[in-house]
Amino acid sequence: MESVHAVRRYVNGRLLATRQGTILLGIGAAALAAIVIVAYVNQYRQSLSAGAAPAKVLVADGLIEKGMLGDTIALKKQYTVASVPKDELKTGAITDPAALRGRVAVADVLPGQQLTGAEFALGESTLGTQLVDEQRAIAVPVGATAGNAGQVEAGDRVDVYASFSEGDLPDVVKTLLQDVYVIQAPVEGQGGVGGAEDSRIVLRVTPKQAAKLAFVADNGSIWVVLRPRAGAPKTNASTVTFSNVLLGSGK
Repeated sequence: MESVHAVRRYVNGRLLATRQGTILLGIGAAALAAIVIVAYVNQYRQSLSAGAAPAKVLVADGLIEKGMLGDTIALKKQYTVASVPKDELKTGAITDPAALRGRVAVADVLPGQQLTGAEFALGESTLGTQLVDEQRAIAVPVGATAGNAGQVEAGDRVDVYASFSEGDLPDVVKTLLQDVYVIQAPVEGQGGVGGAEDSRIVLRVTPKQAAKLAFVADNGSIWVVLRPRAGAPKTNASTVTFSNVLLGSGK
């Protein structure tokens, strides 16, 4: 009889141990599942935060038509720097205006649309890419003795003087323009500006200035005087005649 009770106690103990183990196993599984869920939620939240983080992009202010030069868009600032969520940023989005230089629009870009590399392709650099609004480019002849022979280069800034004469010596020399940007100049080794008998320099001017330069080119001589590329103040325009030089009269 005692042996029967012993068997029952053994069986009951085993059942109790099995139940406790099952409960503990269930608790462990639930805890592991909770950890996995928490980790997944945190990762999901981080991904949402990353996608919502703002990014800078250039957005068209108005219609940018096919064929428009990127240099013109950059110079005239025909864009707005906007902040958009990273997950809304288009592939190849342009974030730096410098990326537009030397490129041309190959498709229309609508107002409010992000600028991307897909809408712009490398284009041939021409004089027109360096002009906006009322700016004009004019090529004027500069004689072999017309100041700074062979020294002026593209990107320099110059003052322009007009010289008129009826005989061997000039009757008058006058300050015509100041702080004029040089777009092109003869290549070194090919005469340079003023280094050849009839070299030409291309200047960026206004329409009125272009007319003055054309008049002087037809009726007198043009001199160019190199000045600092930036920071040099304008000075009072001067007119020099025989009286100024020989007699010291006038300004």
